[in-house]
Amino acid sequence: MDQKTTLQALVRLMDDPDELIFQQVRQELMKMGTEIIPQLESSWEQDYYGLLFQDRIENLIHDIQFEEVKSQLKAWLQSADKDLLKGAVVIAKYQYPGLDEQNVLNQIQMIRRDIWLELNDHQTAFEQVKIFNRIFFGMHRFQGASHQVPSPHHSLVNVVLENKKGNPLSLCLLYSVIAQSLDLPIYGVNLPNHFVLAYMDSKHSALYTADEDAYGVLFYINAFAKGSIFDANEIKAFLKGIHLNPERSYFEPCSNSAILKRMLSNLIYAFQQAGAAQKVNELQELRALIP
Repeated sequence: MDQKTTLQALVRLMDDPDELIFQQVRQELMKMGTEIIPQLESSWEQDYYGLLFQDRIENLIHDIQFEEVKSQLKAWLQSADKDLLKGAVVIAKYQYPGLDEQNVLNQIQMIRRDIWLELNDHQTAFEQVKIFNRIFFGMHRFQGASHQVPSPHHSLVNVVLENKKGNPLSLCLLYSVIAQSLDLPIYGVNLPNHFVLAYMDSKHSALYTADEDAYGVLFYINAFAKGSIFDANEIKAFLKGIHLNPERSYFEPCSNSAILKRMLSNLIYAFQQAGAAQKVNELQELRALIP
């Protein structure tokens, strides 16, 4: 019996009233992975065996896709570079399993090209960021999402690229991914209740001034406020305002793993507000994979 015939036979048993048989069938189908999803979707549309059948097929498709996201996240965590954009795409696939990765890459490449055309080696870091901001926030119209109720869409890289609106983390993520592809040393800083960027002093230019920074940072960038530039004193004031001591981690770039973990926390909070208990539980399972 070939795989197609086996698959058809198993799918037909998805409405078996015997729970033990159903669980065995489900287990076999889960093992087949994402390649059987088109056939499952086709069967859901064309083979009507009742509401129980359709409900079980829907749940099976979701479970297969969720296992694939878990598998991809584990692979990302074991990868040498932990590419930030790839990690963000994996998280976005939780909500959009059919996400076109190439479309995401193409959109980012277009923004990168527009910025690259105006950059040169003679510009100061401040001038480079001004150009970056003009194109990223001006020409491409990215902005902070001002809704009081948090939306999952403001955390998902594909939707943020499409709608041009994001939360502090997602805007900083896109900003830093594009900046780093242009050899601009801009990295995420994981602040409590906020997320900003640090332009690192990779050329040690601060050695020639009296303003050398203890954390190796030239200046900070608030992507949620259209790329406004500020210094460590503002972070200190911010921390004081929320009654926290100025720990070193609040002034230095964080790891890409920490960014993905924070992204998952934002999604969990948004789905909690929406009352989506199953999504909250699944996202907590994904978050637990990240040390």
